[in-house]
Amino acid sequence: MTVDTTALVALAAIQDAAHRLRGVVKRTPLLPAPELSRRLGVPVRLKCEQFQAVGAFKIRGAYNALARLSSAELARGVVTHSSGNHGQAVAYAARTLGVRAVVVMPASAARVKVDGVRRLGGEVVTVALSTEREVRAEELVKAEGLILIPPYESLDVIAGQATCGLEIIEEWPEVRTILVPVGGGGLIAGIARAVAASGAEVAVIGVEPIGAAKLSAALQAGHPVRLEHTASLADGLLPRSIGRLAFAQMDGVVREAVTVADADLALAVRFLHQEAGLRVEPSGAATTAALLSGRCRPAGPTVGVISGGNVDPELFAGLVS
Repeated sequence: MTVDTTALVALAAIQDAAHRLRGVVKRTPLLPAPELSRRLGVPVRLKCEQFQAVGAFKIRGAYNALARLSSAELARGVVTHSSGNHGQAVAYAARTLGVRAVVVMPASAARVKVDGVRRLGGEVVTVALSTEREVRAEELVKAEGLILIPPYESLDVIAGQATCGLEIIEEWPEVRTILVPVGGGGLIAGIARAVAASGAEVAVIGVEPIGAAKLSAALQAGHPVRLEHTASLADGLLPRSIGRLAFAQMDGVVREAVTVADADLALAVRFLHQEAGLRVEPSGAATTAALLSGRCRPAGPTVGVISGGNVDPELFAGLVS
């Protein structure tokens, strides 16, 4: 897939996306986190995207991208590749708009996410390895005429994700740091564009697993770097490289990424459950993990984005017990 990395998501596109998403996407709460605030000595709030209809922020970008298609394009149906949350979001958006959705998923995908795609009416195509997902999706585009909805290499997807950042800035103008979990980079790219477009003086910091530190590598190199291997408890944060388009959106805004260990993620899932009664997947708990572990020590009002809550019941029970 050819990607034009010179194009940037503008404020008008983010505002248009926010208008398009009304009635579909929830304006999720910024919950005060008193225990984190006490430990860090600064006000901390949590942006709870696990409360979206599909249990993750991905519905913002997926629905915006589908809703931007023409009626002729929608009639062809859509395809995507995903470890889970983006696939569920595309399936949900497609069902809402009355179109066919095919989701290419790795055999290792969490059962709760595979079942979620099917429950929402999506057709699941399984590949043996995660690295085969994109190739298989491209094959379906050519063979069946489906329209590809990428997880993060799309201006429309990034504009949709940017509405999360816009909400944070509008609701809490005092915020000075926003921590964002990083997989392929669509969410942090969108939030970076929202911050840049608003003119807010906010540091946007990526949080990623030690075993999948692709943003750290990209920031050091000045361009996306493909890792040889990724592994982590956070199954939604395992892409081997930051998207090229996504990375371009971060320029001048995202200057730092911190890494967290699986033990930090497990502790954060348990902390969020015990302290706030929240059901969060390890990927979604990454920002809390960075704060709890001290790997990130912000100097002012801080938001940690909880990106999702689609966690296998047995895994969750094991983590919170």
